[in-house]
Parts: sequence; structure tokens; C-alpha cells
Amino acid sequence: MIEKFKSKIALNVKGKNINRFIKKLTTRKINILSLKYINKNEIEIIIYKEDYETVLKIKSIYDVLEKEVYGYLKIKKVFKVNRHLVFMFIAGYIIFIILTHIVFDIEVVHSNKEIRHLIQEELDKNGIKKYTFKKSFKQLDKIKDKILNDHPDKIEWLEIETVGTKYVVRVEEREIIAKEENIVPRNLVAKKDAVLKKVTASKGDILRNTDDYVKKGDIIVNGEVMLNEKSMGKVKASGKAYGEVWYVLKTEYPFVYHEEKETGNKKDVYAIKFLEKEFEFTTHKFKNKKINEETVLSHPLLPIKLVKQHQKEVTVKNDILTFDEALLKAKELSIKKVEATLKKDEYIIRSKYLKSTMKDSTIEVEMFFAVYEDITDYQEIA
Repeated sequence: MIEKFKSKIALNVKGKNINRFIKKLTTRKINILSLKYINKNEIEIIIYKEDYETVLKIKSIYDVLEKEVYGYLKIKKVFKVNRHLVFMFIAGYIIFIILTHIVFDIEVVHSNKEIRHLIQEELDKNGIKKYTFKKSFKQLDKIKDKILNDHPDKIEWLEIETVGTKYVVRVEEREIIAKEENIVPRNLVAKKDAVLKKVTASKGDILRNTDDYVKKGDIIVNGEVMLNEKSMGKVKASGKAYGEVWYVLKTEYPFVYHEEKETGNKKDVYAIKFLEKEFEFTTHKFKNKKINEETVLSHPLLPIKLVKQHQKEVTVKNDILTFDEALLKAKELSIKKVEATLKKDEYIIRSKYLKSTMKDSTIEVEMFFAVYEDITDYQEIA
């Protein structure tokens, strides 16, 4: 790589017995990087710049003419000719980068004028103002959380998004609605087929016992108060019913497993793309990452452009599993799928592996689950 930028000179040499001249060069241990015969008395050679003075000393009767320069000399020559253009490009690029890091506008998106005013005041207090430098994602998240914590009764949700040189702040107002008591009489019924495990009632009469089998829609707590088989009135039945519910779940799992998981680390990085290569302006590169990219500067006639990348670090996991390993993973995934649907007071009572089927590059596992589940539902009394 260093040799590529080393200064070199292309020379045209004329004179009789040109091979004698070449012999002089080799005797003086001058590296001839390229040699081309034009005719028997004329050649073109490329040598290192450091050997040029020696060539001039030994040229004798030969005519030596400098034709072209390469490497560092070439760069220096091009830079000298275009130095004003290069300076303007660098100065323009620096100014452009500075401008792209400044906030020129802040827009708060909400229909309520008071909420917009409140958010604008909070942003100003936390240093988010026009004509200031943009803050990092971590700083924006911290400010967002602070505003939400300071106004829990007014703000439900808040997001600060960077769009070019503008912040777009979206906010959702917290609405506290007083609920009117619904006095329509009702029964507490089973939401699904199950074996009852627990029934409680603050209003209404419990009709079913523990370990009774109920079908979807069966009355568990009656909202019609009966005395000696006579209706004494109707109430709004209230309570909870828990039952053992059965499921058969089919789950597929691949033998070749690929997983990408975000670590939570993220950053904005500027990069130059030249042909198929990319050069990032960062001291620490993520080994694996997801990238959202926008073009900052480009030219239709040049194969180079400046881009801004929002990078998220990820860990990558690749596994090739045996049948037993894939079977175990599929069982674990089945359990996780069921657990993900359960509420805080619900749980899996028992599970049983039924069968497995090979499908191309995956295994399909069928499992039985008995789940302790809230089966409470209500049905109005006509």
C-alpha cells in the first residue's frame, strides 16, 4: 500500500546504444519499475523519484525527458492545480456538517393549544431550543422520560423524533374519564369450556361447584335472586371464575437457527461510500448492526457520497441443531407461547408432549396444555 503512493517519474530516454544506458542504471542499483522500447534508440522507463538525480548525473550523451509523475508527486501536483477547489470543498463540507447538527425548527403535534404550550415550555427548560446543536438519542430519551414523570396526570405518551434539522414532538394527552356505574342486571357465565377450580362472588348466587365441568355460556353466578323457585329481583352479578382449560398447540422450529438480537446500544454515524467501500467516522465500530441510512451529500457523476447512518448494535447467533436439540427448543418455545398469553394470576398446570413431525428444514411439535385460567364473562339478563 505504501509503495503505491511512493513518488515515481516516467522518463523518455533517447540515444545510441540504449542498452548501455540501461546497464548503467542497473550498475547503480536503480530500480526500473517499467521499461518500454519505442525503437532501438528510444525507451520509456518509470523509476522512483529518489533515483532521478542519479540518472541525470549518468545520462552522458543521452537525452532524458520527464514525461509524467505518479504517487505522492501526482497527488501533490493535482492538489496544487486544484487547491482552491479542494479548499472550498473542505470548507463547504465542514459548514454543511455543522449546519446538519443544528436544530432550526421544533414542531409539537397536538390539537390542544395548552398541551402544545406545556410541551414547548418543558422542551425549552431541558435545552431543546431552536438554533442549538442536536442532542443524542440517549439525551432525548432522558428528557422525554423526565417530562412524562413531571406530568403523569396530563401526558400519556411522548415521542421526540429528529427529521433532518427539525424536531417533531408527538404527544398524547392523558384523559381521565369518570365511569358511570352500569346497573344493568347480569349473570356471570363461562367464557370457554373448562373444569371449575375457583369461584368467588360479591353479588349474585353461585350455582356451580369446584371441579364441575362447564361449557361456554353456562351460568356460574346467577344475577337473578331466587327464593323458593320464585324470582325476588335481579342484580348485577360480580365475581371471578377460574377453570382448567385445555389446549393442543402446534409449534415449528428450524434445524438451522439464526437470531439477531438488539443490545440497546445505538448511535448516529457519518460515513463516506466510495464504489463498494465504506469509511465510517467513528472510533468504535459495531461488529454486527442494523442500519437506517439517509444520503447527506452526493453527485450523479461521482461514485462517492456522504451518508448519515442510525446504527443499532445486534448480537448474531447461528446454530445447526440435531433432532433432539430442535425438539427440545420447540417444546420450550411452545411453553413460552402459552405463558405469553397468560395474565398475572394464570399459570400452566401441566403440559405433555404428544408427537413431532419433520417438515423440510423444520420440526413441528404438538403439545397438550392444561392451564389455570380466568374464564369470567358476563351476560345481561333480559
